Amino acid sequence: MRPSRRAARLISALASAALLLGAATACGGDSDSGAPAADAKPGASGGSAFPVTLAHKYGSTTIKSEPKRIVTVGLTDQDAVLALGKVPVGSTEWLGGYKGAIGPWAQDKLGSAEAPTVLKDTGTGPQVEKIAALRPDLILALYGGLTKDQYESLSKFAPVVAQPKEYNDYGIPWQELTQKVGQALGRSDQAATVVKDTEAKITAAAAEHPEFKGASAVMATPYEGMFVFGSQDPRSRLLTDLGFTLPKDLDKAIGDQFGANISKERTDLLDQDAVVWIVGDVTKDAAKLHGDASYGDLKVATEGREAFVPETSDYGNATSFVSALSLPYVVERLVPQLAAAVDGKPATKVEQPAS
Repeated sequence: MRPSRRAARLISALASAALLLGAATACGGDSDSGAPAADAKPGASGGSAFPVTLAHKYGSTTIKSEPKRIVTVGLTDQDAVLALGKVPVGSTEWLGGYKGAIGPWAQDKLGSAEAPTVLKDTGTGPQVEKIAALRPDLILALYGGLTKDQYESLSKFAPVVAQPKEYNDYGIPWQELTQKVGQALGRSDQAATVVKDTEAKITAAAAEHPEFKGASAVMATPYEGMFVFGSQDPRSRLLTDLGFTLPKDLDKAIGDQFGANISKERTDLLDQDAVVWIVGDVTKDAAKLHGDASYGDLKVATEGREAFVPETSDYGNATSFVSALSLPYVVERLVPQLAAAVDGKPATKVEQPAS
């Protein structure tokens, strides 16, 4: 099946930087902070929290004082910064189409503040020169896949907090991302509150649907065939947070990655109580999937236990974003689809949300 241009972009943006493993001890230096970035809303100073040292894949980084000019290289890190009451001076565009790379689910946190300068990740890594021109005093790269060389290049002009070594690249849970950003900004207590509030919304949705508990589900996209997201991918974690279990052999099949293409011999991984497809065009992609007997003959397809998420919509973007701000937006739309998928009635149609 030919992937949509959007699906290819989604996968390649994540995979391009996840090639180099290893660790090295490093510590970013200070730079001239310049004019401070605007606060999205008033908050207490985090001055007493500094200096703070954060460990990551390439060692550790010490932040000596409260950062004023923050650049987010991690693809979703800007949401955590906004959730904690600050606006980055630069953010990295991933899914595209939003001013400042700020999705509609986060617009109220931006308020009247100036939107961040948008940086591009072209598949070869961050735009180092453009980042340097923003005169950052902190660079966040938590939901990302910086190589050692990229990390060292960025560290020449500002402290860099890279992805943690405990997870695959692009594998940090949104909770830990939010908490680490809270530490970096001197707002750990506020970060804990943000995490608690978002988790409460997910927990409430799960409690309203006890049928999710123990049911199996998986997330996938029709990229170069059938691409399945693994247990360390944030999209998969949302399913488990709602009570679902993932396929037993999922991680064994995809290896040490956030996701991978599966062969037609392993489409059993898709034959679950529910499958969530992130697709370019719901009608066309569903028809193509069903036209492939290796998938179309599975019960998950014949019994209509599929939830389709249009990847170019705000809903689709939020589903892939997986942040403290995007998750409530996703839960409101995805949960009714999942409920229809697992109700045990093949005649039930899984409707598309209005937006």
